[in-house]
Amino acid sequence: MEIFIATCNPHKKAEFAEMFERLGVSCVLRGADEAGGMPDCDESGETFAENAMIKADCLAKRVPPGAYVMADDSGICVDFLGGAPGVRSARYSGVVGSGADSANNEKLLKALQNVPDEKRGAHFSCSIALVCPDGRRKIFEGRIDGFIARRESGAGGFGYDPLFYVPELGMTTAEISQDEKNSVSHRGRAFEKLAEFLSGENSGGKIESTSKG
Repeated sequence: MEIFIATCNPHKKAEFAEMFERLGVSCVLRGADEAGGMPDCDESGETFAENAMIKADCLAKRVPPGAYVMADDSGICVDFLGGAPGVRSARYSGVVGSGADSANNEKLLKALQNVPDEKRGAHFSCSIALVCPDGRRKIFEGRIDGFIARRESGAGGFGYDPLFYVPELGMTTAEISQDEKNSVSHRGRAFEKLAEFLSGENSGGKIESTSKG
């Protein structure tokens, strides 16, 4: 089983390979760079599922016959803000690049500055799109519920992790280990559903991950 991921980021590819291995999915994992690069996609969808499928469909036009293509889209949805930032999570503050995470968190804290604890509910959501070699198109979704803390805590994770407090864990998603995060996070839960589907398509074995840097 050959799976192309709609990203050229080697770190994200390595993270996906780790998840597949943990879940026992046998595949040869390839990045978009091995299909001529990730094409420009108009991520104009109104949901995570729509944007994930847009990316998967774009890359599917470049991969060799017989390969699967997957793409993910995720973000944070805050109840008090009517589900925002939602699909705009990565560009919530308008800042692009290395300072985006800090700017996004700062804007979110400011938006909730006078909001009481009981109204700071939020959830992380992830949608994974899969385009199969025979044309089937699947969506797998995961979610984790929590609250927006009043200040950042924890040095792990990225994005909104330092602000996202999970009551059953008693800490933010920036304070838990990567292994635990992979098993309880929105992305981890979506991957479990994807893995269950792929296991039915596969005979089992060892994952291989190729890389061109």
